[in-house]
Amino acid sequence: MLYHLLYPLHETIKIFNVFRYITFRTVVAALTALMISLAVGPFLIRRLKQYHVGQRIRTLGPQNHQKKSGTPTMGGLLILISLFVSMLLWADLTNRYVWLVLIATLGFGLIGFLDDSIKLVKNRSEGLRPRQKFALQIVLAFVISMILMLFPEDSITTSLPLPFFKKAMPNLGWFYLPFAMLVIVGSSNAVNLTDGLDGLAIGPVMIASLVYAVIVYATGNIKFANYLQIPYVKGAGELTLFCFAMTGASLGFLWFNTYPASVFMGDIGSLALGAAIGTVAVISKHEILLILIGGIFVIEALSVIIQVVSFKLTGKRVFKMAPIHHHYELKGWAEPKIIVRFWIISIILALMALGTLKLR
Repeated sequence: MLYHLLYPLHETIKIFNVFRYITFRTVVAALTALMISLAVGPFLIRRLKQYHVGQRIRTLGPQNHQKKSGTPTMGGLLILISLFVSMLLWADLTNRYVWLVLIATLGFGLIGFLDDSIKLVKNRSEGLRPRQKFALQIVLAFVISMILMLFPEDSITTSLPLPFFKKAMPNLGWFYLPFAMLVIVGSSNAVNLTDGLDGLAIGPVMIASLVYAVIVYATGNIKFANYLQIPYVKGAGELTLFCFAMTGASLGFLWFNTYPASVFMGDIGSLALGAAIGTVAVISKHEILLILIGGIFVIEALSVIIQVVSFKLTGKRVFKMAPIHHHYELKGWAEPKIIVRFWIISIILALMALGTLKLR
């Protein structure tokens, strides 16, 4: 809103011309989200405590987690508020990609809110049934993917660019629809599975957001896109604001979520952030690269799949407990040690992902 209000003034006051630059608005958006998150955080945590919105800990989980029972949850609401206000203030609201990502974030956030609410109302550790949650995610991902397929702009097509290869872009046709849905839903659930320790998920979320900020900026700039030989997507550069605003909002949330956490993200946050990253990956035409950028999320999700398959086929478990961060807990690793090491791995994978932009 402020962008649309202030930028037209550049015709009479030259200093307002600065608002035309994505780089300037990106920094302002990130700082705005960060400040809102830090300012609203204490108030929101007090209200969550007041209404007894506390975390229910599964009895099957690590026993040392029982001390976290009652810690305020649904703190992801803080991230969503900060992110949305920042975007409404500084983004170009005529850009359809901005609205598409905001709708994806809000939609999956509402699914998470419903899931968290059922847990609180029924006083249990599980909310929506897995089939119910998955069905809602599928419907929302279907709508988002269909919009991108039926109303393409420039290079938003059914082609699939492959890292390391200049001209390898197989056209999936209508198979791209389930593929895009898989990216969005898979990313959402992978982040949700990772959110099991204080600050564990939000660190890789910020790292992934920063990497995709670089990618969407290059993708939306025809000169950079041609130089790097990556698909050019007109208008995608505006999502640089979204990625940085998400980073700023997440950084503010981390202030309260760092070990020992004063508030948990809840499904309202993890499902929304995962879907946001997945949607940005689809729009930027860097879907495959998400496997590397979100490597920690992939590892966490695979550990659950491997554990379930192994137990059903052989009756034996590969890990002491899944997701894999619980495996290391039961091996005796301190929680902060697991968190920081997973962050380090996430940073290494992010740097490798950025390196692929030039290796073609």
